[in-house]
Amino acid sequence: MTTRPVREIDVSRLPEDVVALLDAGENLVLTRDGAPVATVSSVRPDPGPPRADYDDVTVVATAMKLSASARMSLSAELGPDYVVLDLHSAPATADVLLVPPVSPQLIGGLRAKFPKARVVLAEVEDAELGVSYHGPVRRLLDAGAETYLTSANVPHLARQLDHTVTQRQQLGGGAAAPLEISPPS
Repeated sequence: MTTRPVREIDVSRLPEDVVALLDAGENLVLTRDGAPVATVSSVRPDPGPPRADYDDVTVVATAMKLSASARMSLSAELGPDYVVLDLHSAPATADVLLVPPVSPQLIGGLRAKFPKARVVLAEVEDAELGVSYHGPVRRLLDAGAETYLTSANVPHLARQLDHTVTQRQQLGGGAAAPLEISPPS
């Protein structure tokens, strides 16, 4: 019996959600038509037991690849009541999980690892810190959309739309004025 050579695939060629799962230490089963065809095992070392001394701060776990300086900058901007940690060194009791736009399956997997955390999706660009997480909303805004509304139902959409239109008229006197993304209220 001959052994096939092991081939390497650079992780940058894989989809971001797959990379995030591997970075989280997950072992993956690849399937075709529901049947397993391969397994991928993470070789990431176990980060060890979570620290217990985060009782007096809000722990933000980042599921985006951020340099230590980018995490420190975010933490400094948030202030002393926050600590920003990489996903792999954050305790399962993290309060917030900062995630780039990824698949619902990955969100579910991360939710299972951090059951208490509020999941916050973020698209961010900071050339100085080498951070670039563009997603569908940023691409739509860059293409010319003026606002993005998320609504739980049609009456809520109507209130948001009215507020957005009224705000635009007040800001620009009826002329075109760029608007921020409007979160649900």
